[in-house]
Amino acid sequence: MMTVLEQRYRTALRLLPSYYRAEREEEMVDAYLHGIDERDRDEMRPALGEVASIAALAIRTRMGAAGAPARYATLGATVRLFALLSVLLHAASALTQRALFLTWVKDAPAPYRESFLGDFTGHGGLPGLYEAAFWLLPLAWAVAYLALLRDHRRTAFVFAVLAALPALLPLTQLAGGGQDTAAVALPLATAVSSWLTVLTLCCGFHSDAPPARLPLASPGLVLMGTCVLMGASTVVWPGVADTAWSESSAFIAAAAVWLVARYRSPKQVADPALPLALATLGLAVLVERTLTLASLVQAHAPGPLIAASTVQAGAVTVLAAALTTTGTRSMTARFRTG
Repeated sequence: MMTVLEQRYRTALRLLPSYYRAEREEEMVDAYLHGIDERDRDEMRPALGEVASIAALAIRTRMGAAGAPARYATLGATVRLFALLSVLLHAASALTQRALFLTWVKDAPAPYRESFLGDFTGHGGLPGLYEAAFWLLPLAWAVAYLALLRDHRRTAFVFAVLAALPALLPLTQLAGGGQDTAAVALPLATAVSSWLTVLTLCCGFHSDAPPARLPLASPGLVLMGTCVLMGASTVVWPGVADTAWSESSAFIAAAAVWLVARYRSPKQVADPALPLALATLGLAVLVERTLTLASLVQAHAPGPLIAASTVQAGAVTVLAAALTTTGTRSMTARFRTG
C-alpha cells in the first residue's frame, strides 16, 4: 500500500515531463524513500530542497536536455533564442538611447544641460548615486549579451538582473494609485518584458543547454548593426520616433530579412526555433508599441505621429503572424518526419 510520503513524492514528480517520469520515476521514489522507516512515512513531507531540485530538473528536462523528445528540444531552442534576441534588443536600445541623448545634450541650450546634470548633482550624494545607477544600469544588458555569447552564463544572468532593476522603479512610483490605466500599463509592460527576458535566460540556459549562438553573424557585428539601425530609424524620422519606435523598427527589419531568406532558401532555414522565437519577441514589441500608441492617442499627440505608430503596429502584427505560421508549419513538418 502506498504511504502518504510516497504519494507526496509522486505528486511532486509530476512536475517532470512524462518521458522522463517513465524512465526514472520509480528509481527516484526509491532513492527518496531509502532509509526512512515505514512507520514514519505517513507523517512526513518531502523536504523543501528536494522539491526545489525536482522543479529545477523539470525546467531542464522541458528545455531540451540530453535525450529529450523533439518537441522539448524545439521548445528549449526557442526559449534560448528568444532570450538571446531579447537581450540583444534591450542592449541595443539602451546603448542607442543613451548615445542619442548625450549627443543631443552636448549641443542643447545651457538650461537643458544644467537640468540633466542637476538630476545627478542637485539632490545630494546618495540621491545622485541613485540617479546615476538608474541611468547607467540598463547598459548592463550589453554586458549580459556579450557574456552570454562567450558562454559565461552566470555572469550574463547577474548583469541581466541588474539591467532589469530600473524597470521596477516606475512601478513603485505608481503603487500609490491614482493613475489612469494607460499610465500604469506601459511601465508594467516594460517591466514584464525585462523580467521575462531574465526568466527565459535563467530557464533556457541551464547546465545541459548548448552554448548561445547567433544564427547569421558575429555577436559584435550584430549588436553594432542593431544599434545603427535603431539610431537611424530615430534620426531619419525624428518627428514620429517615440519610445517604442526604434525597437519596433529593429524587429520589422529582422523579421523581414528572415522571411525573405526563408522564401529564397526554404530548406536552409527550416528550423522552427528561430521564427517562433522572433514571433514571441514580436509579440512583446507589439504590446509595448500598442500601449505607447494608446498613450499618444490619450495625450492628443499630432496626427502624423499617431498615423506612423499605427502603421508600424500593423507591420509588427503582420510579420509576427507570418513568423508564427511559418514556424508552426516547420515544427509540424519536423515532428511528422521525425
